[in-house]
Amino acid sequence: MNPLDTPLGFSCDFLFVPGTRPERFIKALDSGAHGVILDLEDAVAEEDKEAARTAIRTAWPQFSAEQKKRLVIRTNSPGSKFYSADLILAQELQVACLLIPKSESVDQINGAALVLPNTAIIPMIETAIGLDRLREISTANQVLRLALGNLDLQADLGMICDPQETELQTARYQIVLASRLAQIAPPIDGVTPSTDDLPRITDDAERAKRMGFGAKLCIHPKQVAIVQTAFMPTEEEIRWAQRVIEADHASKGGAVKLDGRMIDRPVVLLAQRTLALAGKH
Repeated sequence: MNPLDTPLGFSCDFLFVPGTRPERFIKALDSGAHGVILDLEDAVAEEDKEAARTAIRTAWPQFSAEQKKRLVIRTNSPGSKFYSADLILAQELQVACLLIPKSESVDQINGAALVLPNTAIIPMIETAIGLDRLREISTANQVLRLALGNLDLQADLGMICDPQETELQTARYQIVLASRLAQIAPPIDGVTPSTDDLPRITDDAERAKRMGFGAKLCIHPKQVAIVQTAFMPTEEEIRWAQRVIEADHASKGGAVKLDGRMIDRPVVLLAQRTLALAGKH
């Protein structure tokens, strides 16, 4: 099985759920979210880490095959004392996708890939070291796409950002660029801390799309529909995507030009994602 053969590469929204709240797992899956992240890290206190793993392990048999394809487990950071147990849990459950916070080296990602050969990996970039090593991290084994941990990155860099996070524009650009060069799926933008400021959530999601991100992290179910609307393809984008797929099929995956532009894997991935979001895949 190809670990990168997962619909999560085309998802435009990922909803966090604390691993200690099993009563919310199915609710999150039924919320309309394309991806649901069962969180073992920030949302779980140190004394509750084992309880969170147990809750996920206990709930897992209740999920359908389709639901399991949309589930992501966020581990604790690779340098923490909880990380090994998180990997063992992911291996036991054969999770489709793993989100690794504070990713800082290719060895961390390749190590997880060795343990989980059938699991896609999303490295989360939220430290200065991770940002500095973007290129190597993005080309590590089984990397599906990158994710930005915007709040932790601000803290690590000592930033005090304005509401639009203008100070993080360069970091966002670097993550989009690294993803394109590595020919992986478009990255996932960070969270909007406010759950009630709907215009702010809309603005953040629309900015993410303009900058080249393919998705956004959500911390509340009511953010999901707003993010999906922001990322919904236009009719023009849908027509372009259909032409790209037709050209790719005609060339049988070989190099081909469309309107003077080379159609390579990232362009095909973007077209597939566009059609998937539009319900035309």
